[in-house]
Amino acid sequence: MGRRGLLRRCVSCGRYTLNTQKCPYCGGPVRSPHPAKFSPEDPYGKYRRLMKLRATSESSSGGGGSTT
Repeated sequence: MGRRGLLRRCVSCGRYTLNTQKCPYCGGPVRSPHPAKFSPEDPYGKYRRLMKLRATSESSSGGGGSTT
């Protein structure tokens, strides 16, 4: 399996399962519920902060962009 464990979470219904292919309840796709590994030397932090800054500036200026 992987280093993150056997547990999976359905993207559609939000239920947890041990199946790795699809959700046994709704048939939706499953993903690992575990967060990404933390690294002090965040190689993509600059890009993530830039996208967050752009998203907040667009939503505050009323630019009609996507709001999260």
